[in-house]
Amino acid sequence: LPQASNFHPTVTTTKAPHVNAIKSVNGNWGNPHHALKYKGVIDSGCLRHMTGNMSYLTTFKEINGGYVAFGGNPKGGKIRGKGKIRTGKLDFDDVYFVKDLKFNLFSVSQMCDKKNIVLLTNIECIVLSSNFKLPNENHVLLRVPRENNMYNVDLKNIVPSGDLTCLFAKATLDESNLWHRRLGHINFKTTNKLGKGNLVKGLPSKSFENNYTCVSCKKGNQHKASCKSKPIGSVSQPLQRATWVFFLATKDENSPILKTFITGIENQLSLKVKIIRSDNGTEFKNQDLNQFCRMKGIKMEFSVAITPQQNGITKSKNKTLIEADRTMLADSLLPIPFWDEAVNTACYVHVTTVNF
Repeated sequence: LPQASNFHPTVTTTKAPHVNAIKSVNGNWGNPHHALKYKGVIDSGCLRHMTGNMSYLTTFKEINGGYVAFGGNPKGGKIRGKGKIRTGKLDFDDVYFVKDLKFNLFSVSQMCDKKNIVLLTNIECIVLSSNFKLPNENHVLLRVPRENNMYNVDLKNIVPSGDLTCLFAKATLDESNLWHRRLGHINFKTTNKLGKGNLVKGLPSKSFENNYTCVSCKKGNQHKASCKSKPIGSVSQPLQRATWVFFLATKDENSPILKTFITGIENQLSLKVKIIRSDNGTEFKNQDLNQFCRMKGIKMEFSVAITPQQNGITKSKNKTLIEADRTMLADSLLPIPFWDEAVNTACYVHVTTVNF
């Protein structure tokens, strides 16, 4: 192994350090480039061994290689040859000679190509032979595969193990209730999921707890009708659970609104509506809508009478929106004429948050 250096500058293969002088352990000052001139830097980011001093190379062979980009020369240095550097027990083969390179760089990945094992610690670098075996696999904290001569940690697939604990600050009761109201009274489980995933701007990454004191939620979930029912139509897309809401003065408006919606959505998404599933209400089962569906080649499916389970997605969505509507009206103390705005708000919140 090369003798350990008394100097500790930070050097990379892409950018030279921006310092004018460096101080050694003994207190002497000097130029950092000059200090590293006779040293070899073990670089885990460098793909190949390379040097700018031909005198270090034995069995030198001229080659017409490519170019290496580095900070001192933006245009890159030409690879003019390669050779071997001998350091006793370990020889560095296929070391590229780059004329204008100011440092001597030894690639970790190229050393591993010879079945060596490179161990980097906080005080030294140790190159071990291929015969070295780990005494205990329990000492391994992370394994990173080698790809394109580099060791890349895939941060997308990092999953904390059972021994790791991720701690979140606990939100106050007032803060939990505030965000519960801001998000349209959605459940706290969804609120915590949005916060931990940073899916809502401004929502803090805290743990929100439900203390079951939201009176508006209890009122909104009551099944006894507190006001006269009003016609409302909703269209749900089964796979993505996308939902559109339309407000009807009378049920006769359903056919023209549905026909306009189908024409528009097919044009916007460049997709065709193939099946419409509904109950047996006259707003769906009429000559006008039947004629439109036959012309468009759309199949109409009707659920069996008194069997809402066969149209569960739409029925459940309607119930969710109406309960959220009543909850927000009770919480805000707004008059009933604002019920349609509350439904629109509930639909927007549920589509953009609950589906995550």
